This record gives sequence, C-alpha cells and structure tokens, in this order.
Amino acid sequence: MPSESRIFKILILIFGLAIFSYFMFSRGETELQAPGPKYSSHPPVTKNSVYRFAVHALHNPARMMAAYQPLIDYLNENLTGGRILLEASRDYADFEEKYRAGKPEFILPNPWQTIQAINTGYAVIAEAGDPADFKGIFIVRRDGGISEPSDLKGRAVSYPSPTALAACIMPQYFLHDRGIDVNKDIENCYVGSQESSIMNVYLKKTAAGATWPPPWRAFQVTNPGEAAELKLIWETGSFINNSVMARKDVPPAIRERVRKCLLVLHETERGRLILSGMETARFLPATDTDYGVVRDYIDRFEKEVRKVVIK
Repeated sequence: MPSESRIFKILILIFGLAIFSYFMFSRGETELQAPGPKYSSHPPVTKNSVYRFAVHALHNPARMMAAYQPLIDYLNENLTGGRILLEASRDYADFEEKYRAGKPEFILPNPWQTIQAINTGYAVIAEAGDPADFKGIFIVRRDGGISEPSDLKGRAVSYPSPTALAACIMPQYFLHDRGIDVNKDIENCYVGSQESSIMNVYLKKTAAGATWPPPWRAFQVTNPGEAAELKLIWETGSFINNSVMARKDVPPAIRERVRKCLLVLHETERGRLILSGMETARFLPATDTDYGVVRDYIDRFEKEVRKVVIK
C-alpha cells in the first residue's frame, strides 16, 4: 500500500498538470482567435478605408465632378480613418442601379430615389439644399410661341429622366393639373441629364424643357449665349430637397463626422464657396422620417398620372 507521502506527491503532480493544461489551452485559444475575423455590424476603420460618394445625375459627369470635388476635398481634410472618393454616374438609371446594389457608401439622391434607397440599406443623414429651391421649372425658347400649357399639346417636352422628381414628376403633375394628359397630349422625351433637357429646347428639338433651379442657374453661367435665347416660363410648388444618405454599415464614427461637416459647411467662407459651386444653399438636418411626405406625393402621382418607373 502506497505511503501517505507517495500519495501526496501524486496528487500534487496531477494538480500541477491540470493547471498547466488549463493555461496552455487558454493561451492556445487566444492565439487562435487573435488573427481570425472579428464579427461586427460595421467594417473596421483603417487609414486605408475608402468610402465612395455617388451623386445623382444633376449635371453631366464632367460638370458634376467639377462642382462636387471641392466638397469631397473638404470632407477628406476633416476625416480621420479613411478617405472619400467622388463617383460620377452616366445618367439617372446608372446612379439608381448603384444604390439598388448597395455599392456606394454615401449617396446624394433626389427625394424619390431617397425613399427607394431607404429600402436598400441606406439612411438619411442630411437634406441637401433649401426646400424652397426644390421645384420644377419649364424652359422655352423666347421665339417658341409658347405662353400657356395648352400650347404644348401635340409638341415635345424634354426631361432628364422619368424618375427626376423636381425636373419631371412635379412638372408632369403641373401639366396634369392644368388639363394636359401627359400620356397622350404631348411627346415626353427623357434625355438623360438636366443640361440635355435645356439644350433640347435651345436646339428646337423640344418645345419646352423641364429642369429645376440649380441646373438652370448653372446653365446661364456656363452657356450665356444659349441661355439668352431661352426663358423660364412656369414653375411648380416647392418640396423637400435632395438628401445625403449613408449605407447603414458605414462605421458610426465616419457617418457622424461626415454629417457634422455637412451641417456646418455654410458657416465659413470656404464652405460657402463650396456650396456656391454646387448651387446649394446649405445642408440641413434630416432623417428618413422627413421623407415620408414623398411617398404620399408619389402615391397620388401614380394614381392620377402615371407609374414613376417606365418599363
């Protein structure tokens, strides 16, 4: 029978092995976990993180890049942990395909596109511009002989896109309210951009062109000779303006920093110059809830005029 001393030594050895095994297992588990993926609802922020900022087809791509690159430069100067790249789109359809696929991290859509993007994983962080400036306008030639909406019957009208809220949907609702059946009484020409809508009027391809104030102001600056032969003849009522949205998986710190930078942009001379280049008064606080009025408006439009998406 083993002595008490021998039994005691065996117990000490077993206890020591147990402690050693526990330590090695814990250490091994930590070492195995350290290099592996860390699961989170937000991607990690690193100095090499890139966030794309896509703007809907307010202008042709070259003009849009010139107008919005100063904003992107400003954001990058004030952003820690990554950088933002400006992304142009050929036309409305190209931009809409991007946010439906959830590709850009940040987008600047029109109000109709905003309510669509909410359904594809984006959230509003600001309103881009004064609501009073968001309205449809009609441009005609001074020698075109158009004075009343009824003069457009049997004629062609140009728009950037069937999904352009201020530059198509609101103008078509305006004509509808004045007795024009936009599906039968006129020829609707969807020409891809705001500038093209105006140029079609100048070139006498359409009797009237629908757009909204910022592109018309920009056109008068960049094309004064052509603009002198045109005039603004009617305008719709105003509505909530474009939004800035962030994809919901953008890290909260990045999203919040961009939001704060936008909201104070108008407070400095440099910021006001940036806003002027974009034909935007300022950025305002806004959330998804603020754009609920757009759903109601679109519901009425689709019941009374046409479906927004034309297939």
